[in-house]
Formats: sequence, structure tokens, C-alpha cells
Amino acid sequence: MNKRLLTLLFTLVPMLTFASDSTTDKIDSIFKDYTGWFVNAIFYEIPFSENFKIPWVLIVLVGGALYFTFYFKFINFVGFKTAIQVVRGKYEDIEKHGVDKLYGDQTPGGDIFETIRDESVEGEVSHFQALTAALSATVGLGNIAGVAVALSIGGPGATFWMILAGLLGMASKFAECTLGVKYRDVGEDGTVYGGPMYYLTKGLKEKGAGGLGKVLAVLFAIFVIGGSFGGGNMFQANQAAAQFTKLFELTGPNAGLYFGLVMAVLVAVVIIGGIRRIASVTEKVVPFMAGIYVLAAVIILFANFSLIDDAFGLIFEGAFSGLGIAGGLIGVMIQGIRRGAFSNEAGVGSAAIAHSAVRTKYPASEGIVALLEPFVDTVVICTMTALVIIITNFEGQFMEYGVPIKEGVELTAVAFDSVIPHFSIVLTIAVILFAFSTMISWSYYGMQGWKFLFGKGKITDLVYKILFLFFVVVGASISLGAVIDFSDAMIFAMVVPNIIGVVMLSPVIKKELSKYMNAINKKEEAIEDGAIDVTEHM
Repeated sequence: MNKRLLTLLFTLVPMLTFASDSTTDKIDSIFKDYTGWFVNAIFYEIPFSENFKIPWVLIVLVGGALYFTFYFKFINFVGFKTAIQVVRGKYEDIEKHGVDKLYGDQTPGGDIFETIRDESVEGEVSHFQALTAALSATVGLGNIAGVAVALSIGGPGATFWMILAGLLGMASKFAECTLGVKYRDVGEDGTVYGGPMYYLTKGLKEKGAGGLGKVLAVLFAIFVIGGSFGGGNMFQANQAAAQFTKLFELTGPNAGLYFGLVMAVLVAVVIIGGIRRIASVTEKVVPFMAGIYVLAAVIILFANFSLIDDAFGLIFEGAFSGLGIAGGLIGVMIQGIRRGAFSNEAGVGSAAIAHSAVRTKYPASEGIVALLEPFVDTVVICTMTALVIIITNFEGQFMEYGVPIKEGVELTAVAFDSVIPHFSIVLTIAVILFAFSTMISWSYYGMQGWKFLFGKGKITDLVYKILFLFFVVVGASISLGAVIDFSDAMIFAMVVPNIIGVVMLSPVIKKELSKYMNAINKKEEAIEDGAIDVTEHM
């Protein structure tokens, strides 16, 4: 491991030397020149009328979320309680061994039950670890900086559309993560390879559309690699560097560059260990950093309790009027949905890669767990951030709507500091942890796409990791505007092949859901009949 780490760092040296000889503005200009065309293509707006234009990729994203919500009979709401129970381990026994073997003709107990529990099941991580690994990629700076960006462009009304994107996205997340487990590959050493690349090829081949599946899988693999360099890397490094340099008043032209170098070293130490190490780190880091951030937000909201209803009033008023702000109602809607989707990644397909590594015999069990992500990420944390920013700026215009994006996390820091003096110090720590956890999870996502395209081997792995670490430094060195446009474009590009495939495979998902719910009902019946000891086998 040490040799690999040294190889990565020494390979980065010439790249970093070149970067340090260049100014931040030069790096920024070059980056915009090479990525601008792709950004424009992904967010091309379809003109329905003179004042009614919607980016085509958002139509695909929202249309898919609505379809999954209705097709799976509002699983995003009716499955919420079950999701909590699954994470708590209530159905761990049937997920490991199958309900028919446990609660069939024989009543489990004594030696029979112990023998069954000794059997192995495919997968590398637990439900909780898979959830936190995926959450570490979604609960990140999109919740802090992304919300500020949405409000700066679309005003308070953008919050409403962020919440709606989160609620609808729960169904999308359920569908894609169920497929991630259903069609995963498991190597001889137990390593899991999963995600849209695999369910697009294997699943669509079963449907007689193998050619289309291969094309969609290759496109997704390319885009997930780009997404791992963009939203899962550069955006995180950029905002962590921005908060760090501002807090310590580091004004040198290469301050962000040096911060990126340190961050790259820390990321390198973790990503070499693969999903097991990533999961072991994220299950500790994610609850801790989210707890700090949410606690501070709750303190501010309680201190300004009387203003919460006024804040929601502004949110609802802005959601359906929005005149004069970012192109009116449609502009506000687009910004809210765009930032909400960027934050929770529902419909993007990325989370299916992390969830596919779970230990379970029922693919739908992990799909149900996954639907918690958009709720925690967008409905809870993003809304808290928005309320804090709105409440702390009631006395004046809290942002100049529609101006070029220059700040993200800095705006959130100012809002927190106005109520909790010097909280920006704590926020800086949280921001760095958010960025760090997001980057290590997205490195795993990108690596899976890389392996799908270029094969599984030490050399190919090393090349990807070198590129990933290089983009950590690039992201910390360029402007937010350039980073966020490229990040959005790559994340949303993943939506298209993913949604097409998941819609075509919806009947498979419904069958897996029915199978898992029948297993749960059978266990519940066994408990009611007294066939099993509730205290031992819950």
C-alpha cells in the first residue's frame, strides 16, 4: 500500500509543478474553453414558447421521477417506515438466508437456526454501511454551498422545488438501487462490481435489447468518470478550499492549489483501500459531520423560531411567483430542481454503485433503504440550510438574484456566523469533512466506471487514481462558476442513459419488490403465530 501511495504522489509532482507555475485565472480559462461546449449541450433549453424554456435533461429527470412514483404506488412514502426497520436490522435474517429456508415448514430454532446463520451471503458491506457510503457522496457541499447557489439565482422559492425534487427522487433512488443489487457482479475474491453499467447491459439483454444496453452502459461509464472528476471531486475541493482560505485569510494566488495538494494526499490514503475502507470511514465520518451541521442549524432555527413561518411564506410565495427572478417562475423551478438533483443524485444512478455492495439476498431491501437518502439529504438538510440563510437575512435583501456565481459556501458561513459567532471555524471543519467523504465515495463510483471501460487490473486502477487526485488539485485552483457548470453537466449527463434503462426494467423492479414484501409479511406472520422468538430474531 505504501509503495502505491508513493507512486501516486510522485506521479502528481510534475502535474502540480506545472499548475503552480500557472495562475489560477489561466487554469480557469483553459478549463472553461475545454468544457464549455459540453455544458451548453447538456443544458440546452427547449423553447416551448418565448418565455417558457426548460433544459431537456431536466424533463428526463423529473419525468422519470414522476413515472417511478406512480408505477411503484408511491413507494417513496409508503416504504419509509420499512426503510427505517431495514436499516435497524429487523429483517437481517431473511435478507441473509431467505424467508423460505427460515420460516418455511420447519420452525427455526436451536441448531437449525445456528447452522443457517453460518451460511455466507454475497456482498461486502451492511445496509447501514452502504447507506452511509452513498450518503457521504450525496450529503456534501451540495447541501451547504449548493443551496446558497440556488437561493442566489432563484431566490427563496427555489427551496420549494428542491424539496419536491427530493420527495420525487426517493422513488428514483429506490428503483435504481434495487437494480444495482439485482444485476451486480461478484468476483472470486468477493469484490462486488455493480451500478448502472451492469444493469444496463445484463438487464436490457434479458429484455432482448442487448445492443442498446451496451451503448447506454458505455455512455454512463464515461459520464460517471466525468462526474467523479467534477461534482464528486472538483466542486468539493473548490468549496472546501474557498472556506479554508477565507477563514485563515490566505490571499496568495496559489493558496487553493496548496490546499488541494494536502487534500489529495489525504484522499489517496483512503481510496487505495477500496469500498471496505471507504465504508468503514464514511460510517463514522458521515453521522458525525452531519450531526454537527444539523445541530448548528437547529440552534439557529430555535433562536429565530418566530421567523420560521415567515421564511416558509417567502419560500411558497417565491415558488409560484418568482417574477423578475432568474427568468420568472420557470427559472426558479429549474434552479431548485437542478440544485436538488445535484445534491441528492436521485435518478443519476451513482448511488446504485455503492448500494450494490450490500450483503443481502433481496435486491429490493437495499432499494428501500436507498429511498431514505433524498429525504435526509434534500428534504431535511437542504431545507435547514435554506431556512438559516433566509431567516438571517430578513432585515435586507439577502442576495442579489441572478448575479454570476462567485460564492457558495461563503454565503452559508456568513449566515451561520450572524447568529453563532465564529461558527465559521466549526463550519470549515464540517465542510472539509463533507468534501473529503464525498470525494472518497465518488472515487469509488468513478473507479467502477473506469473498470467497466478499461478492465480490472492494478495498472488501470492506478491510472484512474492518479487522474482523480490531480483533479482534486485542479478543483481547488479554479473558480466556482467554472466548476459548478462542469459538475452539473457531468452529473446530469448520467441521468439520460440511467433513466432510459431503469424505465425499461421497471417490471423487474416491481417483481423484486413484491418478493421482498412477501418475505417480510411471512416473517411478521411467524412472529404473530409465535413460531419464532421475537426478542432473538428481530
